[in-house]
Amino acid sequence: MGWTSLDGIDLADKRVLVRVDINVPMDDGRVTDATRIEKVAPTIADILSKGGRPILLAHFGRPKGHRVPEMSLKPLLPALQDAFGVPVRFAADCVGAEAQSAAGALPTGEVLLLENTRFHSGEEANASDFAAELAKNGDVYVNDAFSAAHRAHASTEGLARRLPSAAGRLMEQELKALAQALEDPERPLIAVVGGAKVSTKLDLLAHIVTRVDILVIGGGMANTFLAAQGHEIGKSLAERDMTETALEILDKAKTAGCRILLPADIVVARAFEAHADNQTVDASDCPPDAMILDAGPATVDEIKAAIDASKTLIWNGPLGAFEIEPFNAATVAAAQHAAARTDEGALVSVAGGGDTVAALNAAKAAERFTYVSTAGGAFLEWMEGKTLPGVAALQTD
Repeated sequence: MGWTSLDGIDLADKRVLVRVDINVPMDDGRVTDATRIEKVAPTIADILSKGGRPILLAHFGRPKGHRVPEMSLKPLLPALQDAFGVPVRFAADCVGAEAQSAAGALPTGEVLLLENTRFHSGEEANASDFAAELAKNGDVYVNDAFSAAHRAHASTEGLARRLPSAAGRLMEQELKALAQALEDPERPLIAVVGGAKVSTKLDLLAHIVTRVDILVIGGGMANTFLAAQGHEIGKSLAERDMTETALEILDKAKTAGCRILLPADIVVARAFEAHADNQTVDASDCPPDAMILDAGPATVDEIKAAIDASKTLIWNGPLGAFEIEPFNAATVAAAQHAAARTDEGALVSVAGGGDTVAALNAAKAAERFTYVSTAGGAFLEWMEGKTLPGVAALQTD
């Protein structure tokens, strides 16, 4: 799939509608984590350097088509100005006379933030008339919100059909990293998929076993697979009604030539709490009154060996209860090993979705991966092989 980058579109003296994801955590009216804002700064800088006038489109929260004062984007202005290093103006609506007037009056060298697109029901409905109203604010459209690209909304899909369009730097970086990891990877290709429930990642697992050479399954999902194979899992988190599905996935993997790596040994405890008394046992020997909270050291060694044998890694989800020590050990050890292999130039490592970023940050490995996506649902849908509307709308061939 091809798309136009900022290098392939004329931005001089153009009003540039930029779809960004700045749905950041707030506390008492202040931004507590500006990571998402900082990640779009290169796109804004490039647009300004090319003489364009950036006009930001974004959502915040779930106002469901109503104006909710607590979900206004206005409190984000200080964080935006800090990140961009230029004045940022604000318009109290994203469509209508006020928005159009503010967009027309925006001086070169400044940025305009329009109010929450989700204050209008036409946004999530991808209503043609609403997209047309948004388009009146700009001459060019740039999508820099991969994390919202799985939604066919007016500001993510509809606008791209109405204006000359391009991918922002963050979107471009994301698409290149994902293509390198799954669409045209250097093999062998290994995927690490963890998390609590098979049911939430059924499409992902069914698709990924046809694309990768090795699949490591961890977290609560691994318990479901162990139970499906007839192992005792005690009081562990598992979906016992998904055992047939788990067996079907194992069969599909075998047919596709994908090696499945499940825990060979497990760390068990009687209490789900930090530093609870625990023991490491064979995967088939979980005591009936205990729960599986992590993969054991022998399993970690297997995972490390599988990573060593691979050229490309995709990672989604932790291997155990990474939030509490010592049940973060497998996730930390495997993540640090993958980071070390990446440092050596032996591995292309791409990660994202759900708790993945938090787990890799806790392991002090995220910054050493080739690419870590902050997208949640969009990253998962990409792993599932689904078409992302916001990306498809940018397609040029």
